[in-house]
Amino acid sequence: MGIKDETATTGTSQPHICIIGSLNIDFVTSTPRCPGPGETLTATSLSVTAGGKGGNQATACGRASFTSKDTQDVAVSMIGAVGADDVYYSTLLKPAFEKSGVNTASIEESTEAQTGSASIIVEEAAGGENRILVVPGANHSGMMNDTSHIISAVKEQEVSPGVIVLQGEIPRKTTLGLLEYFNGGVATTNRAHVVFNPAPVFPEGISLTALKHTSVLIMNETEAVQMSRSIVGLPVSDSTQPTELDDLQPEELAPRFHELAHVQIVVITLGAKGVYFSTRTGRRGVVPGVKVLKVVDTTAAGDTFVGYFSTALGRFLATGASLESFDDQIEAAVSKANAAAAKCVQRRGAMQSIPFAYDME
Repeated sequence: MGIKDETATTGTSQPHICIIGSLNIDFVTSTPRCPGPGETLTATSLSVTAGGKGGNQATACGRASFTSKDTQDVAVSMIGAVGADDVYYSTLLKPAFEKSGVNTASIEESTEAQTGSASIIVEEAAGGENRILVVPGANHSGMMNDTSHIISAVKEQEVSPGVIVLQGEIPRKTTLGLLEYFNGGVATTNRAHVVFNPAPVFPEGISLTALKHTSVLIMNETEAVQMSRSIVGLPVSDSTQPTELDDLQPEELAPRFHELAHVQIVVITLGAKGVYFSTRTGRRGVVPGVKVLKVVDTTAAGDTFVGYFSTALGRFLATGASLESFDDQIEAAVSKANAAAAKCVQRRGAMQSIPFAYDME
């Protein structure tokens, strides 16, 4: 089960990453502080920008693949949905993708729902921390509610992707179906490797069956604890009490995913403390945090990390090398992704704050 992997027969191919996920219009309000109940405050600014975790991660993959302003060495495609005839798609989302080298041919223009939206409050007094309200819209209807439709869209792409990137802003049943389909190809030569960022973590959890054999699992500390609690299908003897789980450190959390779900690579971002990484074949370590002069907006930092890491993985796998041999490259990939995320938080907005690779030198 899976899709064709050209590296299996040729030994090398054009790297291709396909992101399946949410597309939103972000309404971002910056304010000195958040208002209390019944309180009205004068805010600093309002901006309307392109976003959504899927869209942000696709943009990050695209921008990470630009080794110069004129050279893109990784093909990046987006599968998602927007509202039909939505002016925001034609004036914001699509131009942002085109600028970032993302193929939009597989984005559905739905007549069933409006484009998803996110209302984001950025609190300046709290170091740019954000609060977000999301209206799913087209992200939870039409094609995005139909796993088989999405799989067909992947198969119809001209070059089969070597990496599939998934998040948690599309329906849970769709995500579980996609994980089971692509992770189910683990024993074949036709496998596309899955990078899964379970954000936000589904309240109902993730089934152990779906998570098994995921190539890369990227989470922050909170998500790692939530995922450890919410994996459906764990044997009773493997359960950990929530009070104990809250005290676990990344080096104690990661082995749970290696051992119970056979996840090959686990990456746990730790904010200013850096990033912990661990592989099922024994490589582990911590990449220190990157000091920045001023944190302006953290909105797309995690998505930037996912995109940059996925691009490094896609380049590596396109050489025909095995996932296990990525152990020798993982620390460099984590470091580059962490540096890109640090650059992102020094700018306002979501997609527009994500750096191009040629700006990282």
